[in-house]
Amino acid sequence: MEQETDKTMPIIENPQTTNCQCFALTGRNIVLKADGSPITFADLTEIKSLDNNADLFEEQEFGICALSFETTEHLPDRFITKTIRQYFNESDEPTIFRVSRAKAVANWRQSTQFCCTCGTKLTESKQFTARECPQCGKIHFPRIEPCVIVLVSRGDKILLARHVQRNQDIYACIAGFIEGGETPEHAVERELQEEIGIKVKNISYRGSQSWPFPDQLMLGYTAEYESGEIKLQKDEIADAGWFSRDNCPASPQPGSIAYKLIHGLI
Repeated sequence: MEQETDKTMPIIENPQTTNCQCFALTGRNIVLKADGSPITFADLTEIKSLDNNADLFEEQEFGICALSFETTEHLPDRFITKTIRQYFNESDEPTIFRVSRAKAVANWRQSTQFCCTCGTKLTESKQFTARECPQCGKIHFPRIEPCVIVLVSRGDKILLARHVQRNQDIYACIAGFIEGGETPEHAVERELQEEIGIKVKNISYRGSQSWPFPDQLMLGYTAEYESGEIKLQKDEIADAGWFSRDNCPASPQPGSIAYKLIHGLI
């Protein structure tokens, strides 16, 4: 399918003026003013001057001007940081979209600097939110990695698991990437079979969430237990069990689709 030229505006690096909503992003955090006033373009340029590796860009179509930077070591005291997940829980849908978009594009810009076909340094597209190869002409667009996340019920109990790669003792839903050729429903069945060893039925789509850590689109599902006993895939799952909703172990906080699934909000 061809890209529609009237739908996408190019990224403008280092804009001099902007009417966009401004965001300063560092790792999984967003930078805010301690007094609660909005971040301005002047704030972005000030913070940029403190970090030689900072990346400032603008995407006019979506009303975004964003700065992505690495360290908060020299950040002035009038700024504070908050996790993007917490910020999601406190913001309206248009702002959540813009932050998700800004974070995803920032991640892509950092990781996509050379052509994967010929290795040439990429340049900014003047037409799209993309980077172009001046050597072979290949256009590189931001990528989205579709994932499934599923809450399984067995009577009045729900399945929660502690994942090996988490740095906290959080119990959450089973999730995984959709493989080539799969539907999301197939991915739900496969992930549960691989990681937990059970089969499910009545798989039902519940909602979605952009999760730009770095570039996931989470598709949320519920399913009902059908058969099998818990058998952990040890390199992925540290522990799993059936829990009552009113007596769950430490689980994801507000701001994520996992929280909404676990607490029956979608």
